Order: sequence, then C-alpha cells, then structure tokens
Amino acid sequence: MRTSNYNVFMRDFANAADVMNRMFDARSYDYARNGGSNGETERPTRLPLDAYATEDAFVMHAYLPGVKPEDVEITFEGEELTIRGKFQPISENVEYVRSELYHGAFERRLTFNVPVNGDGIEATFENGVLTLSVPKAEAIKPKQIKVQVK
Repeated sequence: MRTSNYNVFMRDFANAADVMNRMFDARSYDYARNGGSNGETERPTRLPLDAYATEDAFVMHAYLPGVKPEDVEITFEGEELTIRGKFQPISENVEYVRSELYHGAFERRLTFNVPVNGDGIEATFENGVLTLSVPKAEAIKPKQIKVQVK
C-alpha cells in the first residue's frame, strides 16, 4: 500500500512541530515523555528492563548505573516480584546548566501468570547491571517422555 504525499507531509510536520515545542520549552528534557522524571515528583519511575525465558527460568536485566547493590530492594510476594531503589544525584547543592541524567526513585512490579519457585530467585549485580533469575516451578517445566518399545 502506498502512502499518500499528504500523509507523509502531515507526519513530517507533526514531527517538526514536536521538535520545535521541545526546543523552546523551559525544561531542557521532557522526562515524563521519555518515561522518567528528574526526582521532582514523589511517584517513582518505571524501571525499564529486558526479560526472556529459558527452559528453566525467567531472566531479567536492568541497568542501574551508580546504584549500590545494597540500595536495591527486591521482594517476591504471592505472584508479584518488585524491584525498588533510587538513583542519587551525582552532585548536590549545585545549580545545573543542563540536567538530563535521571535521579529519583524507581520501581518495577512484575506479575507471573505461571508458577515460579520464589525460594530459588537469584539476583546478581555486575558492572551496573542487575540480573534476576526466577526459576520456573517444576509443574510447568517441559517433561521429556521416553518412548518405550514393546
């Protein structure tokens, strides 16, 4: 299907208008538009992460640069895994010329719709990357059935 020239023009115009609005806005960076905040709000931002499933577990990775591992709180209750923490400002009591680095509270809640082994959850922290491994419960792991010859 071919896009009409009018649709292309309108899309380009809307993109240019968005750029101009952001350029002349008093704020240098729109944290809400980009999924975060600069710590001015009480509500924690949603921690972005990557997740995938292996045969034995669900694995999640989250970038946490500058956060100490002991300042990250991870809880598992019922079917919900919660990750909480806070990015601290690098320099305090300064008037920034530009402030684009995120600082403030973050949180991420994940609900598992399949049984998992909460007692076997492992969390590791390496080079600012948090890795969580949530083992699947034995009940949902694939079972290998051996064919018997009679």
